Amino acid sequence: MRATQQVLNNWKFKACEEKEWLQAVVPGCVHTDLLRNGKIENPFYATNEHDLQWIDKIDWEYESQFDVPSELLQSSVLELVFDGLDTYADVYLNGQHVLSADNMFRAWKADVKAIVKPQQNQLLIKFRSPVQEDLPKIDKLGYNLPASNDQSELGGLGAQKVSIFARKAPYHYGWDWGPRFVTSGIWREARLEGWSNSKIADVHIQQDEVTASQADLTVFVEIEAESAWHGTVRISTENFTWEQEASIEQGVQTIEIKAVIPDPKLWWSRGLGEANLYTFTAELLNGKDLISERSARTGLRSVRLVRDKDDKGASFYFELNGVPVFAKGANHIPNDSFITNVTDERYRHEIVAAVESNMNMLRVWGGGIYEQSVFYELCDEYGIMVWQDFMFACSMYPGDQAFLDNVRQEAIENVKRLRNHPSVVLWCGNNEIDSAWAQYDENGGWGWKKEYTLNQRAVIWADYESIFHEILPEAVTAFAPNTPYWPSSPMIDLTGDINQHAHPLSTEGDIHYWGVWHAVEPFENYNVKVGRFMSEYGFQSFPEYDTVMTFATEADLALDSKVMRAHQKNGDGNRLIKEYMDIYMKQPKDFPAFLYMSQVLQAEAMKMAIEAHRRNMPYCMGTLYWQMNDCWPVASWAGMDYYGKWKAMQYYAKRSFADTMLSFDRTDEGVVRAYAITDLLSPIAGELRLTLYDFAGTIVKQLTTEVSLDGNSSAVVASIHEQEWLAGFEAGSVVLYGELLQNGIQLDSKTYYFTKAKDQKLSAGSIRISEVEGSEGTAFRLSSDVLAKQVWVKAEHEGMFNDNFFDLIPGVDKVITFSYRAQDEQASKPAAAGTVQVRSMIDFLAEN
Repeated sequence: MRATQQVLNNWKFKACEEKEWLQAVVPGCVHTDLLRNGKIENPFYATNEHDLQWIDKIDWEYESQFDVPSELLQSSVLELVFDGLDTYADVYLNGQHVLSADNMFRAWKADVKAIVKPQQNQLLIKFRSPVQEDLPKIDKLGYNLPASNDQSELGGLGAQKVSIFARKAPYHYGWDWGPRFVTSGIWREARLEGWSNSKIADVHIQQDEVTASQADLTVFVEIEAESAWHGTVRISTENFTWEQEASIEQGVQTIEIKAVIPDPKLWWSRGLGEANLYTFTAELLNGKDLISERSARTGLRSVRLVRDKDDKGASFYFELNGVPVFAKGANHIPNDSFITNVTDERYRHEIVAAVESNMNMLRVWGGGIYEQSVFYELCDEYGIMVWQDFMFACSMYPGDQAFLDNVRQEAIENVKRLRNHPSVVLWCGNNEIDSAWAQYDENGGWGWKKEYTLNQRAVIWADYESIFHEILPEAVTAFAPNTPYWPSSPMIDLTGDINQHAHPLSTEGDIHYWGVWHAVEPFENYNVKVGRFMSEYGFQSFPEYDTVMTFATEADLALDSKVMRAHQKNGDGNRLIKEYMDIYMKQPKDFPAFLYMSQVLQAEAMKMAIEAHRRNMPYCMGTLYWQMNDCWPVASWAGMDYYGKWKAMQYYAKRSFADTMLSFDRTDEGVVRAYAITDLLSPIAGELRLTLYDFAGTIVKQLTTEVSLDGNSSAVVASIHEQEWLAGFEAGSVVLYGELLQNGIQLDSKTYYFTKAKDQKLSAGSIRISEVEGSEGTAFRLSSDVLAKQVWVKAEHEGMFNDNFFDLIPGVDKVITFSYRAQDEQASKPAAAGTVQVRSMIDFLAEN
């Protein structure tokens, strides 16, 4: 009999100490179930987070009653399977204890054939408080381990950091952009699985060597059998079939089958080609009878992390199918504090946003979760490469044997679960721990080492090495041998001396540059502190007014209000936004204007960073800003807010990530250089037109020059002397407009200003918007009689414009289109915008 299964529904829950049962939804968690039953207020509203910290201090239990279909009862093997239990749980079926769980990131199963009955089975799961479970471990260890982002004080624990003991999403304990909600519950599917004779438990398509002419594969088929027998294993995909006779042994074994595909359709990242996918089906046959089958989808590609020594240090880039790829993208965090609230549509919205922003990579950061399968499936489909962290971040971890064994199994399970996804191009051990502890630099790091004795430090570092230099790389090597492993981000190299730890001027490895923001360095330092691969950097802004009003009232609209401080998790965040705004921008007229201005400020900072990184290719070959998304409505570094609304930065990123791009910089000698940059493989032959306009739209000066650019490169294609071009004009009253043209078609355009925004002489004017004839409200032409900066267009209807927060130069019209997101298809669809509101920077200023 082939495998069958039954998903377990009909759940109820309660606090263990209470008597009243309440309806529960699985997958879910205690917080969402309490909210659904009206027992708590919206956790994200105002300061409600502070009032809900009691939830993680008590034990909870979930119960389901179910009947079992006769077909399932007839299975020789009947297992209770949980894809995810959060986190410390004891499971009882019909009064018998069947398993205990202690890791949110692992799957759990138990053979219940002898316990289950046809009707009225009672399944009870008792979740122990993660806080109460782990507090005694601090006393046993004898000291607290560093956990910088664990908001223990908010949780009522003082300095007691318990997050490091639990194999549970670190961000649940708070972060500098997220709230502290330490959840419990059944967060992935729960089911009964039955099978007889044998079943295929796993299929792995190992890509031994893949080129344009041939893909050499080894298909690993993991089989679980009740007893020994002889059969056939058949693998098929498209028009290819491979068969192998196999002697099946009792228990678990793996059958290897070699497979060759000539002229494979390769998987490419977005921008370089199609993200072609193959579905491989493995069948287990007894004669002509099909005993079991299982499918695996993958894309055929070769990937390398290239770290070759050169005259400047060593490279750090991804080579896909033999092509060096400049990685463009962002760091991804979980899309919600309550993970099961994230629908497939919300995942698609994020990945489509990445595609529409011209990205080709997302980093799944180590303080969240190993993402749901749909996330990776979408990245596979859309050609978004994934830098995958293991779930360790900004903390040191215990090294007792039970913890290490737990981590080892977690690593094996998750590497096996994700290894067929062509999008996963790197496994990284952790986020920022190597540089934070800085073992080989006595005065380096975040000051953690100084809190411990020399003996304690030796133990803590040995435990670190056990996890990140032994257990995790061993799991990757054993189960995904063709995927690179990187021990910590950022890091220079695994040298075992002071040269291991990254710093902002490292010429090897990857860099997290936070001098801008945390150290209040000027934006201009983005042009100077450029590494080989920029895996983190960022600048904060507030979400737009409509989003702020989902958690605040008009009375809360002040930077220092209790509610606004509660929705700013970085202690100095609001002050830093204001401090940088005073340096670069004019003063906003009120708080809603401050929200807009904060977004423009963030966007300008990220534009400067991204384009500096791209201008410096091939020295720099990656730029992943912090961060793509939010887990609740908050002031943060995100380019999209919690509701998926694009901030100004996301539109800027889309332009600065364009596959072929024009970018300007200025030397200390006053030379303005125009760069042409392309990630595409074909060379570009065209022309560059530079036009100097005054703010009324008068052409002051113009230059056209031929451009020749190699594929996959960056080069200076023109230079002008600032003094010559500004002769007779105020620097704050003119704008340089560049157009990169090929056969008369504009490939890209950019503006360049000779002063900071605060010194630009803006004046009020009239922006005209008209519907493009025949577009039925989906396309609009905009023009202005004076320079209009950061034009913000809002539609009456749900959806978004293809461009926003752009500058309008008089005489240079702009056409934008409006669409709604087609969540269940590959692309957005044109839609009528309804009434359109248009504003620009001048409308938000206190005075000009």
